[in-house]
Amino acid sequence: MALYEKASDEVIVSFAHFEESGFGSHPVWWAYVAEIDNIIRGFALYYIRYSTWKGQRMYLEDFYVEPEFRGFGIGSLLFEKLIEKAKKQQFNGIVWQALEWNEPALNFYRKYNAKFDNEWINCSLDF
Repeated sequence: MALYEKASDEVIVSFAHFEESGFGSHPVWWAYVAEIDNIIRGFALYYIRYSTWKGQRMYLEDFYVEPEFRGFGIGSLLFEKLIEKAKKQQFNGIVWQALEWNEPALNFYRKYNAKFDNEWINCSLDF
């Protein structure tokens, strides 16, 4: 995914930390995967975000289907599973980010009537 997003040099998390964060005794993220012939070809990784205005919301951190497997409904199945989970958990919505140049992703989200917010600017602090 980092290669697709042209940001492979930004990946700094170790596999051990990633594994502990999702499969350890206190997971902070969860995911759905799409497997074909026992090989993961797509995934949707999320965590719970809290808004003082909106309450608990699902935050979709990563959503990816390998390019050669796109167009077969895998992304739709994953996204609909996220919607189902968010509703079951009584979250009031799902939020995520998309790169402005990723037109295929933006078109995918438009099919779900997603709202796009051009007002907020992404901020971060690295340590």
